Amino acid sequence: MNQAAAPVVFEELTAANGRRIGIATLASEKTLHAISLEMVQLLTPQLQHWQADPEVAMVVLQAQGEKAFCAGGDLQQLYRSMREHHASPAREDIRANRYAAEFFEQEYRLDYLIHSFTKPILCWGHGIVMGGGIGLMAGCSHRVVTEKSRLAMPEITIGLYPDVGGSWFLARMPGKIGIFLALTGANLNAQDALFAGLADYGMAHASKAAVFDALLSQPWGQGRDAELLDRVLAGAQAASRREGVAAFVPSNLRSHFDQIEALCRRPTLPEIVDAILAVQTDDAWLLKAQSTLRAGAPGSAWLGYALQKKVRPLSLAEVFRLEFVVSLHCAARPDFVEGIRALIIEKDQKPQWKPASLKQATPAWVEGFFADPWTQGGHPLADLGR
Repeated sequence: MNQAAAPVVFEELTAANGRRIGIATLASEKTLHAISLEMVQLLTPQLQHWQADPEVAMVVLQAQGEKAFCAGGDLQQLYRSMREHHASPAREDIRANRYAAEFFEQEYRLDYLIHSFTKPILCWGHGIVMGGGIGLMAGCSHRVVTEKSRLAMPEITIGLYPDVGGSWFLARMPGKIGIFLALTGANLNAQDALFAGLADYGMAHASKAAVFDALLSQPWGQGRDAELLDRVLAGAQAASRREGVAAFVPSNLRSHFDQIEALCRRPTLPEIVDAILAVQTDDAWLLKAQSTLRAGAPGSAWLGYALQKKVRPLSLAEVFRLEFVVSLHCAARPDFVEGIRALIIEKDQKPQWKPASLKQATPAWVEGFFADPWTQGGHPLADLGR
């Protein structure tokens, strides 16, 4: 493959003491670096190589340009594969959509690799970070957001649910924030990301060059590489605050925390949804959240809610196995393909959801998404965490 045309570009920088830093740069600016199967297939073996190389001290995951780190998954081929599967005699078998199965398996394997990586990974989460982009960022050991960072898990708008481990990390956020975000796809700024545990450091994007210079001067390889990276990032964060250049706006999640708790601690999903939609406000952030929930797929609301309850006792590997099954059920049913059609393909913004309301989704309908067709040990992700 021509390296210049590759959707991910790899390089290595050599620090002053001879240890190397691996740099993986997402390079598909036209799509806002949406994750394609090709990108996954490039990233996974390179990260495995860097993890095994004792001379590589740490890894940086970043993106070209100023607009986005990663705006989500590349849905075009998924859409075509779902259309074909729905029209095929095997449409009742979730395993029959081979492209969807390959895409979700390899994407989730990559996300799990990042979560379990044995060396520090710095993710520079500048600009748009949504859906699958948060899947890449969430598992990194050191996550930076900037004054331009904008994060969200807006899958309810396309008939999916917060996957890529979203069930796991949303359920572990403070209070009921995870439920609120799954239902509303609310936009998060840098301070929101820090408050919710999606990021570790906030600093001015302009400080990136100084951070990289500092990384090259560290005494890597003495058994404290994560500590060295922490010190560099903490110093850059403090400098940004002193200089007042980061221009971070306050956290919406923090300022609305008590209200979100009151809304999302209702005993049932319909009561939670009704409560959120009934809020009378002129707050632009809450109004946008209400609008997204009102227009989103009721089935996605049920799935996001049910998954966060199911995953609490599960390991991360078990969560990815569960999400894999649920995602293939989504690919085999109407809402996911309809959401992509309405918002991305035909762009009429008028999805016809099935079910059309929360009341039309029976408990049996929801439970159907968890039906695992693989025998014990036969699950494609059976080896994760083992």
